[in-house]
Amino acid sequence: MITTDFVPGSPCWLDLGAPDVEAAADFYGAVFGWRTESFDPENSYLLFRLDGKIVGAVGALTEADAKSAWMIYFHTTDADITVKAVEQAGGTVRVPASEVPSNVGRFAQLTDPQGAQFALWEPGEHKGIELADAPGSLGWTELYTSDSAAAQQFYGNVFGWTTQDVPLPGGGGTYTLITPADSGDERMHGGIMGMPDMFTGDQKPYWHPVFGTADCDATVARITEKGGAVSMGPEDAEGVGRLAVATDPAGAEFVVLTPAEGS
Repeated sequence: MITTDFVPGSPCWLDLGAPDVEAAADFYGAVFGWRTESFDPENSYLLFRLDGKIVGAVGALTEADAKSAWMIYFHTTDADITVKAVEQAGGTVRVPASEVPSNVGRFAQLTDPQGAQFALWEPGEHKGIELADAPGSLGWTELYTSDSAAAQQFYGNVFGWTTQDVPLPGGGGTYTLITPADSGDERMHGGIMGMPDMFTGDQKPYWHPVFGTADCDATVARITEKGGAVSMGPEDAEGVGRLAVATDPAGAEFVVLTPAEGS
């Protein structure tokens, strides 16, 4: 479960890099009911709010040749130390630990050895998302990677995550559950899926967010109505719920999930 009382290594923030910030805000507003609030007018950075609580943000793409995508940020109490751990574990630094003015916090943008991008957030006045594990908010994170074992080792070295392998139904491989260091299963926040055949050519491993919804099918209908696409589902996953893998009109991937009762 993703919570808002963050511990080191837990997801604490996410933002969308978009080629058209206003179009992205319109799309997600229609799909999830999010409203926007200007955070940095100079850089067209908008906060997403649901029922008054911050659930993420959207900003213009800043890196050359970057594709639209959601970025997951993981909590750290010291961005400089965690950046060094990333480098020592074989990752690369795209943006070094940097200050957001007015004591908002510090962040860094990084890439794991397999090529998946992620980020760090060291909170100042801004702690992170204010709503999680509820319809319209972040409920899970997933890494699709070319080498699950290597990814587990890397993130274990950086964040101290513990892992638990579970078999997928029908012999579909192994899914690895991830939990912050020194935490119980109640803080389990995501999974790692090894998909080596998926990453050929220019396709690189990546993280994507899973957003909760009270009605997966209705949310999918809104996604397609507003110009998004669905690559899988809606379908039922035993013990998980009803889910679909989607992309917004600019190609950023995300998952929508109506959790199974009791999960």
